[in-house]
Amino acid sequence: MEAPLRSIHVVAGVITDVRGRVLLARRGEDSDLAGLWEFPGGKREAGETSEAALIRELHEELGIDAEVGETLIEVPQEYPGKRLRLEVRAIRSWKGTPRGREGQALTWVAPDRLSRYSMPSADVPVVGALRQTDRYLVTPEPGADLEAWRQSLRRALEAGIERVQLRARSLPAEAYAALARDVADECRRTGVELLLNRDIVLATELGVGVQLGSEQLGGLQERPLPEGQTVGASCHDLDDLRQAQNLGCDFAVLGPVRETATHPGAPTLGWEGFVALREQVALPIYAIGGLTVADLQTARSHGAQGIAAIRSLWP
Repeated sequence: MEAPLRSIHVVAGVITDVRGRVLLARRGEDSDLAGLWEFPGGKREAGETSEAALIRELHEELGIDAEVGETLIEVPQEYPGKRLRLEVRAIRSWKGTPRGREGQALTWVAPDRLSRYSMPSADVPVVGALRQTDRYLVTPEPGADLEAWRQSLRRALEAGIERVQLRARSLPAEAYAALARDVADECRRTGVELLLNRDIVLATELGVGVQLGSEQLGGLQERPLPEGQTVGASCHDLDDLRQAQNLGCDFAVLGPVRETATHPGAPTLGWEGFVALREQVALPIYAIGGLTVADLQTARSHGAQGIAAIRSLWP
């Protein structure tokens, strides 16, 4: 019987300057994962609160006195020989000038450039949490009343939805293409990101993103769209997630976490099952299946980017 992996709780801070840049620290040559960039922080010791641990670590590492704010995300990640939980907190303010007191290099990075830095697996979803929306609307099938469907979509966009997957497989090809063009125009006008369900060809033509079905993942050898056109992947197991990561997908959708009205009695992951898969890959992952906006905090506490949903995000 294998010995259980040792568990480590690390608390890190997102420190931003007046220009909105984020502070990263480089891991030293004598540490694990040497040379990679990470959000500053360190291990929480026995008996410490997360706030106390982060205040201590930031003082020891950077020489600043920090005020710790809300939790942004908690990422479970398995590494060789250990199971890590990375709790990431916002830093409201600090006193002093950050400097590498342990010889580590520091750099201030614009949020849109964070993904260019090589990071440990646990830090990658944090970048997703900082840069990508926490709500991903999957549209219901249009049905007979297309105008009512369009009005609902407009209300969703007006309510603040920033990422939409157009799912309209019930429509004939020509009608679907026409609807996709209209929705793409609407999303561009409102600054919303659009992904088409499974349709790589039309996504390429319209210059929008694509949401790959799990059955498509195994047949692809490379990322199907260029950088700048978002690629998501619908995943149900570890093989799906690893293939999505290998293809360079920007995020995955994983579930179902809970039972849904459309698939009553179907097997579900639960949050424990979600975490068991989450900790094996370094991808931003939306949780899907019976979730609402009220579940966002719970989702983030289990390492999710946020929630993907149809009914609960559709007006």
